[in-house]
Amino acid sequence: MPDVATPIVSSRTGSSTIQPNTSVRPGPSIAAPDSTPAAQAVVLARQAMNNKQWTQLSNQIGPASGDILGIYPEYWYLRTQIAAANMPDTHQALMRFLKKNEGSFLADKLRGEWLLHAARSGDFITVLELSPVLNGNSQISCAQLEARHMTAQRATVAEATKVFAPVGACWKLFDQLVADKVLTGNELLPYLQDFIENNKVTEARRFAAYLFDSNDLATYDAMMRDPQKWLAAQSGDRSTAVNDIVAIALARVARTDLNKAEELVRTTWANKLPRLNLQWVYGQFASLAVFSFDPRAYGWYRETFGIRLSDTNHAWRVRASLRQAKVDWGWVQRSIDQMGLPQRNDPTWVYWKARALAAQGKEKDARQLYESIAHHFNFYGQLASEELGRTIVAPEKPSPVTAEEIEQARQHLGLRRAVTLFKRGWRGDAVPEWNFALRGMTDRQLMAAAELARHEHIYDRVVNTSDRTSKEFDFSQRYIAPFEGRVTAQAREIDVDPAWVYGLIRQESRFIMDARSVVGASGLMQLMPATAKWVAKKIGMTDFTPQKVNDFDTNTKLGTNYLSMVLADLGGSQVLASAGYNAGPGRPMLWRSKLDSTVEGAIFAETIPFNETRDYVKNVLSNATYYAALFTGQPQSLKERLGQIAPQPYGRANAQ
Repeated sequence: MPDVATPIVSSRTGSSTIQPNTSVRPGPSIAAPDSTPAAQAVVLARQAMNNKQWTQLSNQIGPASGDILGIYPEYWYLRTQIAAANMPDTHQALMRFLKKNEGSFLADKLRGEWLLHAARSGDFITVLELSPVLNGNSQISCAQLEARHMTAQRATVAEATKVFAPVGACWKLFDQLVADKVLTGNELLPYLQDFIENNKVTEARRFAAYLFDSNDLATYDAMMRDPQKWLAAQSGDRSTAVNDIVAIALARVARTDLNKAEELVRTTWANKLPRLNLQWVYGQFASLAVFSFDPRAYGWYRETFGIRLSDTNHAWRVRASLRQAKVDWGWVQRSIDQMGLPQRNDPTWVYWKARALAAQGKEKDARQLYESIAHHFNFYGQLASEELGRTIVAPEKPSPVTAEEIEQARQHLGLRRAVTLFKRGWRGDAVPEWNFALRGMTDRQLMAAAELARHEHIYDRVVNTSDRTSKEFDFSQRYIAPFEGRVTAQAREIDVDPAWVYGLIRQESRFIMDARSVVGASGLMQLMPATAKWVAKKIGMTDFTPQKVNDFDTNTKLGTNYLSMVLADLGGSQVLASAGYNAGPGRPMLWRSKLDSTVEGAIFAETIPFNETRDYVKNVLSNATYYAALFTGQPQSLKERLGQIAPQPYGRANAQ
């Protein structure tokens, strides 16, 4: 049976350009010139820093001071001196830098690095004196909490669990809180179980050491060496700790042989383990089975009701339910209700709970939930709007950004530094510098900063900056369409929806022409080298060389052609083709073949087993819907764009 084709409100015809919502013309770039002696000193300092030539780095601090980036060489040098912060001269130099550059990104960064060094050496007074750090992270939060705890402000369980991540300062915090009996078995066992679930055995071992006494820890270690052999040797009565270890052993066996683990439970352990342990084991079986669409996953999840699950397993318990030929909407609702409050309030689960309520005839309650997320400009906000009978349109334009507002942005020291970093090719430094500069900005200031980024052709910052506004929304920025005539021409040439292409580029590269992923994908449309070569051969691009993959016309021509090929191979479904573009065409073919019945596109998208691809598909289709509204000026439907996906036997893709 072929896929149910996706009916789309087309943006192929009658499209208009997305014009900036301002008449202010771009001025000259605010980037500082890179040819001055001071700018060259910054370059030399950077080279010295990268080569760990600290004397040469120190020698460039004075000559670099006249450049807008002159703060960087001094920061690079001082961070190497933090270990000597207790020496008077070094301490004074660090404090002088913080005072002189107060409010800057680098002063805040140096403050955080100094704070972490102080925490590692047990100097908790200095940790508190250096707080707060504006651009914090888990390491800093854990160090600050430990410092408060060690200076007579006893930490609580809630504070500790809120900040924990498996990083150095947090391990140090937990070491102390376990020793002080702030954290006990009730709080520690879930961490151990979740790390086992995620196959993080090193982290799990640390929590086992927190949780078990020396004898039980030796038992745990023996089990981890050979879980199946260890299980076979178990007999007699068991303590609570050993029952927990038995459950972990069954989960470890399941990771390598799920059928064997299921047999062990059925023949030996179903009547020996306490119910709570057994339910957790079933949850582990389900978490392994669900990603291969093993039909047993749903039944195992039904056995877990009432126990604590990880956030990941809570989510997959609902997703497994949504994939059933006949969805038990009451079970979907109850499963969502058992999530923790932050997860339950995520628009994903608000939407699916509303769907569950509506399916049970509770329309008033469902509408209240839809209304609570319909204002979100994302996948589930759009779907909620449609459930309320509304179509998808761009919001009303805000008042245009004025020349005065843009001039204020042009004078912002943090933005000027960031733009200079971008223009000198130091994106890794530029992005955090830019983001730090946005702190505390009003909607008007954010839109002015986004417009400045447009003037500077830094298109990813246009999108990311405008996305931060909370009351005024400029979709000419959020859904910017640079190079529109050229991209649209490429798309129309092969009859591909330009709105979809733009939705994909926005997600793939944020319009960074030389973007390169960690796996080697390149350019606006993030093509892998082998894919680019293969497509070039298919379409007869005889002059293609790997060096051309970042060239605008080459990248978009190859990318749109590849997208068209994937779309054709996958029955015209933009859901499947978007998934195929991200994960390879064979993957959505496999996932489609595992369906028991036709499902709506939203369910297929939500139950994609790869986190990255699942989010990618939802974002691309949401983006495309807004681009279509902007290009055509007509109301759109995400539900129509998603369509339905029908089962089809797995077949080999015609595209790579």
